[in-house]
Amino acid sequence: MPDAVAPVALLSLSDRSGLESLARTLARRGYRLIATSGTAAAVRAFGLTCEDIGDITGFPTLFGGRVKTLHPIILGGVLADPQSAEHAAEMRAHKIPAISVVAVSLYPFEKTVTNVRVTDAEAVEQIDIGGVTLLRAAAKNFERVSVLSDAAAFEAFARAADDGGPTLEQRRRWAATAFRRCEDYDRAIARYFNDPSSSAGALAPDGGLHLDLPLAARVRYGENPWALGAFFGTMAMEQLSGKELSYNNLLDVDACLRLLAPIDEPKGFPAGVRSRRHVRGAIVKHTVPSGVAARDSVAQALAAALGADPISAFGGIVACDAGIDLAAAQLLNSRFLEVIAAPGFDAAALELLEKKKNLRLLTFDPTLPARLLAEPKLRSALGGLLVERPDPAAAPDAWRVVTEVEPTPPQWRDLLFAFAAVRQVKSNAVVVAADEVTLGVCGGQTNRVAAVEIACQRAGAAARGATLATDGFFPFADGIDAAARAGIAAVVAPSGSIRDEEVIAAARKAGVALVFSTRRYFSH
Repeated sequence: MPDAVAPVALLSLSDRSGLESLARTLARRGYRLIATSGTAAAVRAFGLTCEDIGDITGFPTLFGGRVKTLHPIILGGVLADPQSAEHAAEMRAHKIPAISVVAVSLYPFEKTVTNVRVTDAEAVEQIDIGGVTLLRAAAKNFERVSVLSDAAAFEAFARAADDGGPTLEQRRRWAATAFRRCEDYDRAIARYFNDPSSSAGALAPDGGLHLDLPLAARVRYGENPWALGAFFGTMAMEQLSGKELSYNNLLDVDACLRLLAPIDEPKGFPAGVRSRRHVRGAIVKHTVPSGVAARDSVAQALAAALGADPISAFGGIVACDAGIDLAAAQLLNSRFLEVIAAPGFDAAALELLEKKKNLRLLTFDPTLPARLLAEPKLRSALGGLLVERPDPAAAPDAWRVVTEVEPTPPQWRDLLFAFAAVRQVKSNAVVVAADEVTLGVCGGQTNRVAAVEIACQRAGAAARGATLATDGFFPFADGIDAAARAGIAAVVAPSGSIRDEEVIAAARKAGVALVFSTRRYFSH
């Protein structure tokens, strides 16, 4: 057995990005290194001496890797107090080394379960047992053991080792970090087993709300420079280039992606008129759509969306539901934009766009927009949280024509397109659309007739013959009257006003095709 006086460090890292620096620091300070087999092999590849845990315990790795460090020699070495005469005697009797440094990174369970196609078998195998046990044992014995559970602790330990060794206060802080890591890890596992797709997924069985949101990113500031900001949760996107995302960028990207969610046909929607255009593009500014379009190619969809309101698109957030090709990249490259998000980028498109150093390029899983609409929504209010999510038991939306004039097939397509867009606009909201392109968008108004007038004004002459969607019912006939004056030909609006009959009469008088929906889509 090697010199028992030498301090011992135990290494077990699934993420080995900081291993070489840590191992060299330990070796330079005279530590005896022992490690799980994969970590030991990596240390030896650096030209350093490292023993396998199996050589210490006399047991190989068992059950396909499920049992490696769960042994009295290892856990005893972490938990024992050599200053205790009783402990010291037991350590000598059983040849247990005193382990004074434990560096562990856990299996990547959280990352594994972000894959929407992950199976239970795959998820279960990423539940770390030995690693959590080592972290808890070392943290419990922080008075003599340095427990290193992340790269920041590795770096801090290296500085402390070259400056006389870690202090008790440092070891206590590292212990707190390790316990938090175990807590976060167990909550992630519990959340997975709780089945987040169920209607009770956001609420605990006891009626309380349990949040488990790891720090994903610190942002430079909040909505304004005088506020602090951070993003908690799992970043469901990958940034390919550009400067760091801001608080407002993240809000805008969320709003933009929601516009790309699949459009469900309501009951009563005529068969055979659904759009066959395959690509949608959206531009958002301050969470408000400036342009949304559906076309046959990415470049066509983005050109139409940009053309819907080119002034507002300046400095906007762009997203599309198909990969960015060179033609689309050339279209976007000449404009000032903050973010471009897509499921992917062709090599030529990426090469062109990443030359703009400040332009943030993001990729996301194509299923993300739909998931955003299905997941719980949390908002702060009155010092607490409001939580909502779609009710799976709610009746689906149903549409019915309430005028003698019926929409034409192209108008049906535009009504569905406009209604899908207006549900993402702050209420009171109105969207004017034609040929599956938004022509005028207005939200955040305190009365609906003003929203109609502003949306139609933004559409200009193109409003004549176009369609209009509103997120809530018309409380008076004046909203329909304003639409008719602008030349709107077909309208979809939720029913439910005590003056619905007056609204219907106004539409009939103006010759406007009016469709009532059973669902409203307020967004506050």
